[in-house]
Amino acid sequence: MDRQAPDIRLDEASLLESAVERAGYDHFGDEDFRVHLRALLGFMEKEGRLNDVGRATQRERLVGLLANRLSCQFWFDRHPEIENEEIDDPIVIVGLPRTGTTMLHRTIASESRVFGLLWWESRYPGPLPGWSPERARTQPDPRIASAKIEVQQMLEANPELAAVHPFEAESPDEEIMLLEHTFMSGNPPAFMNLPSYFTWLETHDNSPAYAYMKKLLKFLQWQKKQRGESADRWVLKTPHHLMHLDLVFEHFPEATVIQTHRDTVETIPSFASMNYEIRLMASDQVNAEETGRQWFDRMARAMAHCLAIRDRMPADRFIDIDYRDAIADPIAQVRRIYDSVGMELTPEAEGDMLDWAARNRRDLRPSHEYSLEGFGFDASELKDAFADYRARFIET
Repeated sequence: MDRQAPDIRLDEASLLESAVERAGYDHFGDEDFRVHLRALLGFMEKEGRLNDVGRATQRERLVGLLANRLSCQFWFDRHPEIENEEIDDPIVIVGLPRTGTTMLHRTIASESRVFGLLWWESRYPGPLPGWSPERARTQPDPRIASAKIEVQQMLEANPELAAVHPFEAESPDEEIMLLEHTFMSGNPPAFMNLPSYFTWLETHDNSPAYAYMKKLLKFLQWQKKQRGESADRWVLKTPHHLMHLDLVFEHFPEATVIQTHRDTVETIPSFASMNYEIRLMASDQVNAEETGRQWFDRMARAMAHCLAIRDRMPADRFIDIDYRDAIADPIAQVRRIYDSVGMELTPEAEGDMLDWAARNRRDLRPSHEYSLEGFGFDASELKDAFADYRARFIET
């Protein structure tokens, strides 16, 4: 018997209908997100260049995001005390992609006094039907199994991704996947060609997206407590915050921002390569130079915004870490961070971090091969576009 053809529709009505059917709940709460969803869908149809596999994959992702919103709203409606959870003073790691943010993030999150946003939590913040606070302490969460399957499918679709980023369902990852639930994040252009979406995103107020991201973090903190977990603070991480550093401080007023630094001649081509490999899973029309140019321009604008916000903020709200120093002695850099936020780096915490580092050495993953020329770059333009940044943090 022939298998049923995958559903490749990318229209708002069918996405919402499928999400309600999947979640078993039909109350979205605030529906302002639909304006953002509608805009994204329009750009996907106009510019996305998705093949049928890509369309089916993106439909599944969008339905999942909407179903997650419904699941979360189900619990918000029944447990208004979730809003009372406090997350005001996280450690927030930013920096251009490929500057050691993941390593630093996971090093800190490896100790028990710090909450990290796990990949499966970021992809599935809303519990599946049947979850309860009472069962959370005694039964494995089925979302973990779903996340493991998704990671496996991604790596099978393009094994080169394993060399670019350590995709692991139970490891900490980026809260940009929480922002994705608002349909205002940098994730969609990683999956497909969406240059106009970048423009749209940068010319619209992203504060509602950050407010919802914080709401999801509160919900996840509440869930962690149901599982018997406790921590002193969160450690967050995503390069996406470079473009919205003002919103980070608006919604997390006591945050300490850790900015990692590395030569742009090394980071930008590497990040272009990552996005190129991701786009290959969804389109037959992926151009390396075009992909590189889009993300090069985006990161240059993001860094300019970051520097402007830094100039308006007290210097003690930031800690700068050179990539080479983080690689040479990550514990020393963590100690700097802990000293700044008033935490003691205990022997137990240091032991946990060293153990994580030993189990996650970079040489245990395939090497990541790329070149400037492969993405149409030359070293001079990668320096010129980031001249102010380089003068402050790279060439000193």
